[in-house]
Amino acid sequence: MGAAPETLGPVLAEVMDRFPVACLRIPGAGSEEELGRIADLAREIAHARDVAVVIDDHVELAVRHGLDGVHLTKGPRNLRYVRGELGADAIIGVFCGNSRHEGISAGEGGADYVSFGPVGQSALGQGELAELDLFGWWSEMIEVPVVAEGALTPALVQALFPVADFISIGPEIWSAEDPVKALTELWG
Repeated sequence: MGAAPETLGPVLAEVMDRFPVACLRIPGAGSEEELGRIADLAREIAHARDVAVVIDDHVELAVRHGLDGVHLTKGPRNLRYVRGELGADAIIGVFCGNSRHEGISAGEGGADYVSFGPVGQSALGQGELAELDLFGWWSEMIEVPVVAEGALTPALVQALFPVADFISIGPEIWSAEDPVKALTELWG
């Protein structure tokens, strides 16, 4: 979500009204004050639509602003601490790059979901691709939901539908001039 909080609201509401959204994830970059304003706005819009909200890495902000949990962007190493801070009902997701081992560690550590990526050419994580067969393997072998993210294209979205539980869309639409149009084109 790259838009300023004052212009983000109407666009976010339109995206959430027009497309199936399971969870809204707030990127953790920015000042604490700006992130707090975005968190409050996102929570109000998402919760009105029965959609959970998580924020990247900011445990204290999640608690202070009534968010549903956090997304850990640096793997599972702080997972147990974060679970202790947020409690059993919080949503905790973990980015695992393209590592089955980190994904399994996250699942065993109590993650509610794991995400792998990037699935396309991107600097996300270490920039090493999470191949489609990783998602297929995970879906067959592990019960923890799996999320695909990073450098999505319409072709990748279609290829991921059968093997990923969720698809995390971020810069692909939020860096566009018209996020609704970009999501329409991406979703196919």
